[in-house]
This record gives sequence, C-alpha cells and structure tokens, in this order.
Amino acid sequence: MASVVPILHSLLNQNSNLPSLSHSQPLFSRSTNHKSKFLNLSRKPNNPPILLLKCSSSSSMLNKLEEKEEDGEEDDIREGELSPPPPPPPPPPPLSDVWEEIQGKNNWEGLIDPMDPILRKEIIRYGEFAQACYDSFDFDPHSKYCGTCKYHPSHFFDKLDMAESSGYTITRTHANWMGYIAVATDEQEIKRLGRRDIVIAWRGTVTYIEWIYDLKDILHEANFRNDPSIKVELGFYDLYTKKEDSCSYCTFSAREQVLSEIKRLVQYYEEEKLSITITGHSLGAALAILSAYDIAELKLNVVEDNVVPVTVYSFAGPRVGNLKFKERCDELGVKVLRILNVHDKVPTVPGIITNEKFQFQKYIEDALSFPWSYAHVGTEIALDHRESPFLKENGDLGCAHNLEVLLHLIDGYHGKKKKFELVSKRDIALVNKSCDFLLSEYGVPPHWRQDENKGMVRSGDGRWVLPERPQLEAHPPDTEHLLKLVLNYHIHVNAKFQSS
Repeated sequence: MASVVPILHSLLNQNSNLPSLSHSQPLFSRSTNHKSKFLNLSRKPNNPPILLLKCSSSSSMLNKLEEKEEDGEEDDIREGELSPPPPPPPPPPPLSDVWEEIQGKNNWEGLIDPMDPILRKEIIRYGEFAQACYDSFDFDPHSKYCGTCKYHPSHFFDKLDMAESSGYTITRTHANWMGYIAVATDEQEIKRLGRRDIVIAWRGTVTYIEWIYDLKDILHEANFRNDPSIKVELGFYDLYTKKEDSCSYCTFSAREQVLSEIKRLVQYYEEEKLSITITGHSLGAALAILSAYDIAELKLNVVEDNVVPVTVYSFAGPRVGNLKFKERCDELGVKVLRILNVHDKVPTVPGIITNEKFQFQKYIEDALSFPWSYAHVGTEIALDHRESPFLKENGDLGCAHNLEVLLHLIDGYHGKKKKFELVSKRDIALVNKSCDFLLSEYGVPPHWRQDENKGMVRSGDGRWVLPERPQLEAHPPDTEHLLKLVLNYHIHVNAKFQSS
C-alpha cells in the first residue's frame, strides 16, 4: 500500500543568520531580538533581507496588534482549560440485544468494515468450537483409540481450556469423530447470548481417506429436495451421507445423526428463543454449509410459525455446490459468513474454470449442464497474513490454510487498509500450535501441541499404560424414531413439490 510522505522545502539564507519563515509564521512577524526595532519581510531565498525602521506610529500600532494577539492566545488557553474533554465512545450494546444482527440477519451489512467488536469476538468463539474438533481428535495410528475423541463429553470443554464455552453441553458426537453437537445450558450464558444456542461443529480434513473424498471434483444431485438442478460436490456429499453397517458408530450416517439430534433439540426447547449455529474449517466448512442447507430445506428450523435462524461460520472453506445450490440457500435464509486468507488456495476450489465470478455462469449451468460449475455462498471476510507483524511473510500452503492463523488474523483485523492491531490479546503462541508461521524471534516452537507422554500414564504398580477410555453409547435409542419423523416430512415435502 503506497503512502504519501510530505516533503518540506526549506529556504536557505546565505547572506543572513535570520531564520526563514515557516508555514505557521505570519508574513509580518516580530524579531526574536526584542532590543532591535526591525521587522522581517518575506523575501526570496537569494535576496538580502529588507529592513524597515519602526516609526512611532507604526510602533504603537504593532504594540496594539501584539497585545491583541497575546490576549487572543490567553483566551485560547483559557477556553482549552475550561472546555471538557471529548466524551469517550459509547460502550457496545450487549450481545443479547444485537445477536440477530451478529448472526447475519442483515447479511452483516455495516459490521465488517470497520469490524464490529462483538462480531469479531463471536467469530473467534465459534472458530474455537471448530478448533476443538482438531485438538480432541486422536489420529495417532499406533493408538487403539485412533479415530475417536480423546475426551468424554462431560468434561470436553474443560479439558481443552475453553472457559468461554463452559456454558455449553455436548449432546451428540458425529461418527468417527467428525465433530459434535452442543447446546447452551448455563442460564447465565443463555442470558448473555439472548437465546439458547445450538452449535454444530465439524472437523476438517485429517485422514487420507478424507483427502480422497475432497478430490472428487464432480457435482452430484443433492437429493434433499426433489429438484435435480441443485447439486453439490460428490466427495462432500458422500462423507455427509455414507454409512457403514460393519461399524456400530456408523450405522447411521453423519447426516442422519445431525438431523435426528437437531429434531430432538428443537422439539425439546420449542417454547424458547433458539438459534442454530454451524461452524467448521476446510472440509468441515463444506459440511457445515451442506448441513445448514439440509436443516433449512427440511424445515427442521421451523417451529409452528417461527423460523429459527441458521447461521454458518465458515473458515477457509471450499465451494460446496453449483449456482442453483447457492441460490436455494439464499431463498431458505441460510446465512453464511466465510472467513479466509487471500493466500490460501482451498477457498478457490472447486470451480476454478467456472464460478460465481464468471459472467455467464447461469447460462452455462442452465443450457449446458456444465459439471464443474461452482458458486460460493454468503458473505466473505478476506484476510491477509502479510498484514500481521507477528507472522512470516511466506509460509507453506498449510500455514496459509491453518485455522489458528485465521483466528489470529481476525483478532487484529479492523477493516480494509486499516492497521493490524490485536484486540483480545489472544496468545500469539496458538498460531504455532500445528504449524510453523510465527517469526522465530518470538521463540515459540512449531507444531508444539501434543499429548504428554502420548497419553501414557503410570499405574499404581509403576508400569506405564494407556488408560482405558469410557465406552460411549453408539447412538441414542430414539435416533431411529426421530429420523423417521424427519424423513417422513422429507417425503411429504418432495411429493408436494413434485405435484406443484
């Protein structure tokens, strides 16, 4: 960003030691030597000074002018002393008063540039919900618990030192620890939020099989509505809908688990003010948008005549579906806030050839059924890691894509072309939790987060063992019943749509 530096031109005087006129001095000014009766006149740099002898009349006039100037200066000083300091800016309203705007009721208009302090705090809070999916995931291939969550739901947030999330209770975990569902249960937290919040958090790509699914760059009918023109990326669709009868935790797909639990929670708290907030990073961001669309399409967020707002906080997410998918999300009122690093490549795919920036995308989809036409959903906040003075200018692709890096960047973001300055004083060491992006001068080792002794503990007889983890219930007993209610409604809606 170019900056304009003012250039001051000095007038050099070779024949006199008298000071040249500054921009603040008047054309006629008093000599600095009160004993001499001379006036300095403006002159060209190379000409000698013009000296005028003061006569009595001019002297008296100047004395009056001098006295008036001095009186004016004293008046200015007195006014400055008496005038009160400007009032401090009013404190931001409580979240409970503005939560609907923060959740995207008006598509975050006027809240991003400059960055609203309440919105910044909420983005970080929901980003930490998504980060918890990574921090709690056991992906040690040598562990017999590989692929599961390290912590029991009852003390999940405490184990992760997430004090601000302690007002939530986990009610459901997804298959193969793809994420979890939590609900605000603490009365003080509900009062602060202004409603009871239901959170769905999705984990991003970690395992090799997930990377394979990510690379299935082919559009597939969503099948959540009897409209074949609405399509989503095949890999995301498979991860969301696939189930394995051989695994007790996968007899219901991730989709079925989410829909049945949302149905249960909305029914249970139907008389309260609710919100459904879905968050995820990378692959998790794609699944967050997909599940948000699914919930809204099946009207699981509708209680009698009241519509529960569905909001997605997407971090470094790829495109999910075609233009028809994007348009349908808009029609359903699904609000999506996408936070990304402009140097990250993941948000640019799929749809490199044809995407929402292409002028004739709608024609290509309608007329040609082009199978690689994708469109982003929602509102974007584009961040730049080069604006942060704490980070290396260049890092590998993983650094630019890292979730903790995005949370660091949003903490210091105040708007386009505004100075980067951290607000919440969030610990910069978190940046290097799973990458190497901090400047070396801060002395934070890269990839520092790891379990002490890889989870091994010393038993009473002095041996080192891997402690047993409590066996969790694979699925609540009412899952199938709730799922039937959801699917029956789905069949009814599709039949109604087809007849119309």
